[in-house]
Amino acid sequence: MSRCDHCGSHVSERFARVFADEDGRLDACPSCAANAGIAEVARDRTRTETH
Repeated sequence: MSRCDHCGSHVSERFARVFADEDGRLDACPSCAANAGIAEVARDRTRTETH
């Protein structure tokens, strides 16, 4: 069972395959980001966490 690394909500395995980064992290999901911007939110959160 996959979970969002940002908010801890359950996500499907299919969602995880599509939106996880190369390390398998999910930094956004429908529970904590707008559906239209999940990839953008994840990218922005990754930048913020690494800087």
